[in-house]
Amino acid sequence: MAADALKDITVIECSTFVTGPYAARLLADLGARVIKIEPLPDGDPYRYFAPDPFFSPNFAHLNRNKESLVLDLKAEKGREICLKLAKRADVFVENFRPGAAKRLALGYETLRSLNPGLVYCSISAFGQTGPSADKPGFDTLGQAMSGLLSVLTDLDEPKVMGIALSDYTTGLAAGYGILGALLARQRSGEGSKVETSLLRATLSFIGETAAAYLRTGQVPDRLARVKNAHAFAFLAKDKLPLVVHCSVPEKFWGAFLKAVNRKDLAEDQRFSTRDSRRKNYLDLERDLARTFATRTRDEWLKELQEHDVPAAPLYNVAEVLSDPQVEHLGLVEEVEHPKAGKMRFVGPAVSYTNLSQGKPKPPPLLGEQTAAILTELGYSQADMEEMQGKGIIKIG
Repeated sequence: MAADALKDITVIECSTFVTGPYAARLLADLGARVIKIEPLPDGDPYRYFAPDPFFSPNFAHLNRNKESLVLDLKAEKGREICLKLAKRADVFVENFRPGAAKRLALGYETLRSLNPGLVYCSISAFGQTGPSADKPGFDTLGQAMSGLLSVLTDLDEPKVMGIALSDYTTGLAAGYGILGALLARQRSGEGSKVETSLLRATLSFIGETAAAYLRTGQVPDRLARVKNAHAFAFLAKDKLPLVVHCSVPEKFWGAFLKAVNRKDLAEDQRFSTRDSRRKNYLDLERDLARTFATRTRDEWLKELQEHDVPAAPLYNVAEVLSDPQVEHLGLVEEVEHPKAGKMRFVGPAVSYTNLSQGKPKPPPLLGEQTAAILTELGYSQADMEEMQGKGIIKIG
């Protein structure tokens, strides 16, 4: 369920794919009205990321609780409509390539002159200026250039990740920045510009890893944190994976050895201290892997739980969504679109007490709210028919 924390906030979103849409979706989950301006003729390319008669699940997840307005922002009339919306809005979100918003006469200074209280959020790949600013950027590049991918994969046999971590991290950072600017506006009455990028947000996200390098000069790899955390992933006898994370407290390591009946490892000089276990992690991992191959995952998890060891099944997505704890917390919500039918999504990441809740809304079809939004702005049916005939708008 969407909270009503931002119910009086209007967001204009001129963005595609993941970063901007996710930032705006987070605001929509808090009750903001989000008007998504999509380009002609087909709108946000993420609509077609995966085959679906209405919109890809990827697009649907990122754009629920929004309205769709299709505009040609290169046309004078299209820009006029966008400016009218920005003049009365609270937030403007764009993830154009650097310089594009200014060329469209939709840059920060232009919109600020029309609406001094506007919070303007710009999201880019590598920043608005600098030697890499003009490069095209997608999630994989953000992961690679920020260093995130280097601590997720083995560099001698690199693999890209199965999730857009840099995109989502950047969208989260943008949403965080927008909320901060809205809070500051309550005191000053003035809006501000919020900037983030794949590079900036993702590097900030792995700041703990960077801090270790800046302190020690040692370049971390995928195993650096794993060794410190005493974290392991094993395949059980039934070939189902599970994970164990003993962390720093020695009590968990002792409980772990007791649970797996391997107290002998405490007598082995290679593993007798935390530092020695870190240095000999790969030997320890190989030894324990043989132990975990002797029983099923459920058997091991029961034993580990009885000894209060931090352990969990390594789920695939289907297993996650059927887990009793996920069901208990109600983390999956259902919405229904009059044309696209019923859809299920993972709901917002937070819940609130003592805040009213709004009913979640489905993602919009392309241009579904174009006519309604233009009517609000004072355009007549004849105006809309003329603009659609000229290819300036698209009514869904």
